[in-house]
Amino acid sequence: MAGSEGPVAQRLAEIGLEFNHGFAIDLSRITVCLERLGHPERALAPVIHVAGTNGKGSTCAFLRAIAEAAGLRTHVFTSPHLIAPNERVRVAGRLLDDAALLSALDRVAATDIAVTYFEAITAAAILAFAESRADLVVLEVGLGGRSDATNVIAAPAVSVITPVDLDHQAYLGPTIAAIAHQKSGILKPGRPGVIARQHPDGGAVIAADAAAIGAPLARCGVEWDAFASNGRLVLQTEERLYDLSEPGLFGAHQIDNAGLAAMAMLTWGDPRVEASALAEGVALARWPARMQPITAGALGAAARAAGCEVWLDGAHNPHGAQALARSLAQLQARARKRTVLVCCVLKTKDIAGVLAPLRPYADDLIAAPIPNDRLARAPAEVAAAAAEMGFAATHHADLDAALAAGLAAAGRGGRMMICGSLHLAGAVLARAGGVA
Repeated sequence: MAGSEGPVAQRLAEIGLEFNHGFAIDLSRITVCLERLGHPERALAPVIHVAGTNGKGSTCAFLRAIAEAAGLRTHVFTSPHLIAPNERVRVAGRLLDDAALLSALDRVAATDIAVTYFEAITAAAILAFAESRADLVVLEVGLGGRSDATNVIAAPAVSVITPVDLDHQAYLGPTIAAIAHQKSGILKPGRPGVIARQHPDGGAVIAADAAAIGAPLARCGVEWDAFASNGRLVLQTEERLYDLSEPGLFGAHQIDNAGLAAMAMLTWGDPRVEASALAEGVALARWPARMQPITAGALGAAARAAGCEVWLDGAHNPHGAQALARSLAQLQARARKRTVLVCCVLKTKDIAGVLAPLRPYADDLIAAPIPNDRLARAPAEVAAAAAEMGFAATHHADLDAALAAGLAAAGRGGRMMICGSLHLAGAVLARAGGVA
């Protein structure tokens, strides 16, 4: 698969612009584009559509793993990518190769619709999915939901909403209630929605929006629940209790994501998805840059040489940072170690909201750059903000130097946590064996 500057990335840059480069987010362009392509969105296998602020990617990973454990041929569309755009489009378990993705993008370009970057790859993914047999399509929203390019699906098998919190306020609104209204736009009349545990403001909006269109809901904490018990995941529905495996993704929040995915699969109701597939899928799910231990590549080798434990997490907003803080607390409860953060936060994110939850679990922060990323804050700015919060903060102008400094600061038997941005996560994974 090509890297971030490969032919797919170049073709996408030629066809469309990113969200924040002058295009409003709406469905007008992709609707006409898909019409000119012959409406491939109408030829898809049953779709599980996933929106939310945090946990979307992990929930999609659990959905895919459960479906594949049940023997189902499954296509998956996720975003953003970490290293190369091909990561977003998985056809029957395999990332779509350059030739196939470029062919689909050329067909999108031939419609002569001035789509955005995200709309272009969404349309290309839908084309690829429509032309390859599947039992299930898992489709992750890019931004919001109501006006997101993926919301061309008229009758999803299930709509899923992960926890809603503050992020992308410039596009989605200033409050949790306003953002929840955007997320609830993926709900469709008569089609079931499976909803994660929500902030009261968001939950009320989702329930009201669902009632207005006649979309039945299964809400965590009301119609179902999921919780950890004796190292297991317990899913309680109105019909029965499922005793499932511990999630394959680390962190207490993954109990919620795994339970949400399992409940969505049960709500879909395909008889091939038995309890054994739920348990196997929950245990086997993997998703890069979500509390991922780094053991491969040059960075993994450097960690072994330093005798240091290295983790990578893409938490990049306050809600995600709170989940990461809980994961750090779990790690410290297992084995208390000196913990050093290597961090960058984008200019578009709440830097105080990202760093503050992490302060109780690390004394040292090393601010790192993200190579060739115009959205990344300067390392000196991140270090200054961290110092104001009481971190012993330093910064480096080179990513490899920052990582080396993090390993040295953690020391033998210590822990280095790389976090703050999915853009940073992609740059790190390029040094740690890539994305499978």
